[in-house]
Amino acid sequence: MRNTLIGIIAALVLTACTASAEGSGPAPSGKSGLLLVGNKGEDTLSFVDLETGEELSREPTGSQPHEIAISPDGRLAAVVSYGGESIDLFDTAARKKVETIMLSPNKRPHGIAWLNDGRIVATTEGSDTITVVSPPDGESRTRTITSVSTGQKGSHMLAVSPSRDRVYVSNMQSGTVSVIDFLKKRKIRDLAAGREPEGLALTPNGKRLLVADRQEDVLYIFDTESLTEIAALDTGKFPIRVAVSPDGRIAVTSNLGDGALGVYDLEKLEPLPAIEVSGDARAAQVTILFSDDGKTIYAAETGTNRIAEIDIETGMVVRRLPAGTKGDGLGIVPAAP
Repeated sequence: MRNTLIGIIAALVLTACTASAEGSGPAPSGKSGLLLVGNKGEDTLSFVDLETGEELSREPTGSQPHEIAISPDGRLAAVVSYGGESIDLFDTAARKKVETIMLSPNKRPHGIAWLNDGRIVATTEGSDTITVVSPPDGESRTRTITSVSTGQKGSHMLAVSPSRDRVYVSNMQSGTVSVIDFLKKRKIRDLAAGREPEGLALTPNGKRLLVADRQEDVLYIFDTESLTEIAALDTGKFPIRVAVSPDGRIAVTSNLGDGALGVYDLEKLEPLPAIEVSGDARAAQVTILFSDDGKTIYAAETGTNRIAEIDIETGMVVRRLPAGTKGDGLGIVPAAP
């Protein structure tokens, strides 16, 4: 990989390498671990070997599995049931469901994060709350379920600050992002974020919040200390997700409406050339996920039941991995040392 991701993108401009190309053959050198895919169209979870590119198994889930969170030790995966009121836990080595956590009266969990202290936090859109699940306690392995109301409509995605003192929630129907004091379990304020904000991400240092408004095709960037907007960047069509590279240098939007990835310089706060993935809205490209080293990004093409693996250095689609019907939510389990 070149010196920085920004240098990489600059090289893409000079060599006009932003066009998509689908590779074939053996997996790229160094790929390892498992890619998990929540197949929301058939209520299953796919386990894909990143070395071979083969699907190892497909296991049943609750209704409409969407987002996925991997436990800090990589041993478990939490999969929301967006069509219900539960979270399924899977043993990633055995590739089997080991627990179902009921969230009632909270409903329709979607965005999810697994914290280093063992807590799981998820948006529960059906009740416009965030729901917090404690680690199992005592011999009975009892979990405590608590929730905090956003007071908004369509509470869909979330991002948790690195210090674990704040949770940010995008409220699609209200056009806002709620800022929640996670220590005091109360809302601080709501930030106006366009017409229909959905995609949400924080920079690794927690200093900037990125919000993708999928109706106005804008990426809003907020300073998290002052809670003020510092930039509003034009995106491609229908930016449904946003992700930040592990080094915090670039942001990427998943543009469902044009089958491309928008790329943005977070130091200069300006757009860079986009990367075409399918170039087609019919691919229904949604969730995006960076690899831990930042060299690869995965994009779920829910319309074609595939996951595109894109090399950031070349801007090319290296291969497309299998998934079930409408594969969407993604998680990566690192290979065992």
